[in-house]
Amino acid sequence: MYAVKPGSPMTLGARIEVDGVNFAVFSRDAESMTLCLFDGSGDGEASFEHRLDPRLNRTGDIWHVLVLGIGAGALYLWRADGPYLPTKGHRFNRHKALIDPYAKALSGDFTWELDKARSYDPASSELDLSFSSEDDAAYLPKCIVVDDHFDWRGDRPLNYPLRHCVIYETHVRGLTMHPSSEAAHPGSFMGVAEAIPYLKALGVTSLELLPVQEFDRLENPRSDPATGQRLSNYWGYSTIAFFAPKGDYSSSGSRGEQVAEFKEMVRSLHEAGIEVILDIVFNHSAEGGEMGPTLSFRGLDNRIYYILDEDKRHYKNYSGCGNTLNCNHPVVRTLIRDCLRYWVVEMHVDGFRFDLGSILGRDQDGNLLENPPVIEGIAEDPILRHTKIIAEAWDAGGAYQVGWFPGGRWAEWNDRYRDDVRRFWRGERGAAGALATRITGSSDLYLRDGRKPFHSINFITAHDGFTLNDLVSYDRKHNERNGEAGRDGSDSNLSSGYGEEGPTRNAALEALRNRQAKNFLATLILSIGTPMLLGGDEFRRTQGGNNNAYCQDNETSWYDWRFAIVHADILRFAQGLIAFRMRHPAFRRPEFFTGLDADFNSTPDITWFDVEGKSPDWAAIDDRIAARIDGSKADILADRDDADFYLIFNAKDESAVFKVGPAPLARLWHRAVDSSLPSPEDLCEPGVEPILSPQDEYAVAPRSFVLLVSRTP
Repeated sequence: MYAVKPGSPMTLGARIEVDGVNFAVFSRDAESMTLCLFDGSGDGEASFEHRLDPRLNRTGDIWHVLVLGIGAGALYLWRADGPYLPTKGHRFNRHKALIDPYAKALSGDFTWELDKARSYDPASSELDLSFSSEDDAAYLPKCIVVDDHFDWRGDRPLNYPLRHCVIYETHVRGLTMHPSSEAAHPGSFMGVAEAIPYLKALGVTSLELLPVQEFDRLENPRSDPATGQRLSNYWGYSTIAFFAPKGDYSSSGSRGEQVAEFKEMVRSLHEAGIEVILDIVFNHSAEGGEMGPTLSFRGLDNRIYYILDEDKRHYKNYSGCGNTLNCNHPVVRTLIRDCLRYWVVEMHVDGFRFDLGSILGRDQDGNLLENPPVIEGIAEDPILRHTKIIAEAWDAGGAYQVGWFPGGRWAEWNDRYRDDVRRFWRGERGAAGALATRITGSSDLYLRDGRKPFHSINFITAHDGFTLNDLVSYDRKHNERNGEAGRDGSDSNLSSGYGEEGPTRNAALEALRNRQAKNFLATLILSIGTPMLLGGDEFRRTQGGNNNAYCQDNETSWYDWRFAIVHADILRFAQGLIAFRMRHPAFRRPEFFTGLDADFNSTPDITWFDVEGKSPDWAAIDDRIAARIDGSKADILADRDDADFYLIFNAKDESAVFKVGPAPLARLWHRAVDSSLPSPEDLCEPGVEPILSPQDEYAVAPRSFVLLVSRTP
């Protein structure tokens, strides 16, 4: 049907040319490659096949061909033929169609059937050593040739400095899928764009989206034991096409329209001043272990793309998901950087959060490297120079690198911040010292290698674990509906229901939970570092105690926006705190506190106090602490702050009268925040904060946070 030319190896994937489309794919060990074109996404037979001639269509390890007369929207897959020797690491099977690792879109109007994609015969006693001759092209989505042209209207990535950011972690589908969102395009990229007025009013600067690259949403074989309904892979941590935005998240179509819709979402968010950060999963792929399907990498060159065991049949599993991508192999390093560049240059995203980022530091035998090439390469890549790079600095193989993640400019999810703040507000004795370290930027973790406070991504909750509401409402997880008999999810949550488990009609208990939610929000947003807020925490979204809702694509995970009305006081509190942070550079310091008087004429940049207003005995300090921050030393590169601040933390279940020293420069203390007071007194509007009377003390209610601000009389 189509004429072909040898093509070019210079650009991997499908590139539109004047007279057709150039296809190029890597495979070192394949003996032959076949390009298959299809008319429909569910077709089992190709409308055109071309077996590449290695004399004409191979340059080094790149197979390439130019097909004339086709363009954007064309559907294709590859087939690779070669040795099927699992014990040698080779799993080629010409009967299995393969997704192009550089595909920019997959046909999203399709239900994957992964059982058909196994290279072995599931009925054979030899298991994965057997060979399947069943063709699976009808059961895989097809790669789509994409035209990258888009009218960006002058848009570019915003690339805010981290210290000026407030990150909001959310899920594309969950944000607007609930009927209460009243979105015109629920559960889609356009649905996210519809939420922009709310996000602007909340005051966040950066949207961190759970994985949006293609995955099989129905790969989970389990069912909800309560309803019998099929569970899903809701979070999406099972990528198979790293360049391709998920077709299911497009409201306008999934034959390439998902790419344009993603770009429209980014453009709209940027116009509103909101960045886009993608959670990206380079640690493993959807192909799983040796008993998993052959979808792409395994069939193209298994021993290049994955870290294999010594016997080569099995996969090393540092991800906990069956396989581990061989990230520091030069070919895979190139794939990763090409992918990141694509999302920045063509899709205009502002940053990435790398799931199980420590895997990026493992060599081809699985050992942790001191200077991993891929991590250093990402940090030093000239195109990515101003792109945010955030590591989840651990993996499922035992690596834990919080405070030690290599590569220079990387920020990190700081789980020690999460745990220490939870311990303090839960009332654990001796937690005040750790709290002091965490709210001042975790210098114990980041000062040693020249990083700054903003390299600590501070969070109390994230998608993985309890929501904020559930953190203050449950003593233990309730994951029974995940179909794993409650075995999944962490048992160490540092949470409390304060006497009851789950929802309550006890007004006093509900008031305590509300106050604790405000304490956590105030601590997070006013800590030095970069705050990350889990979406919905600002109005006490609940997951019913489920701390591992990865499979719950339903009302368990979807944002019920009615809570924004029920808990309007919490929403107002969060909005006010974010606005307060953005008004005062004292809470966005670029440098760590020193505790010293830098100019010998004024107060130290931070001073700590016990209840009596004296320097605390850190060895004996209990769960009450206070600090005075000199706002004039907030940022030597910016305007001097107009205020000083006094922060009081009382995690005891009894009140305490804190002695308060005089405000500097003959100013007076005013009450800005008191989490024990009802709304709107809990957070006062700027400029009308009531004067503290008397000026030398403040009675702090049980389990409460107080913030005083100085003003000129």
